Amino acid sequence: MSRLLGIDYGKKRVGVAISDESHQMAFPHTVFPNDAQLVKNLLTVIAKENISEIVIGHSLDKEGNPNSIHAKVEELMMDLTLEVGLPIHLVPELYTTQAALRIQGRNAMTDAAAATLILDTFITNPKKK
Repeated sequence: MSRLLGIDYGKKRVGVAISDESHQMAFPHTVFPNDAQLVKNLLTVIAKENISEIVIGHSLDKEGNPNSIHAKVEELMMDLTLEVGLPIHLVPELYTTQAALRIQGRNAMTDAAAATLILDTFITNPKKK
């Protein structure tokens, strides 16, 4: 069975979460540095975890306009589409890192926890079905 992949894209780090095989729960997976190896690292997770769909935090400002990260998120989406061709969904991600900090405090997996919140938002959204 397949899983879903959640991504919290940041300037320095990219948090990754995966779902269970029934697509009912999201779990923190890892945090990658945002460097030249990012796409390669994500492709490894996609292959290893049998990912069928990708959910990326849609980076917008408080007014709903694209923020400084938005262009980089679109670039990542294009890279992943060209490499694997899986469906990619955008989920609003305003304050997910702050929510993760409130839940667990700052640690090495904070960005993965934010990715988990993004993926959970997608999983629990009744409009996606």
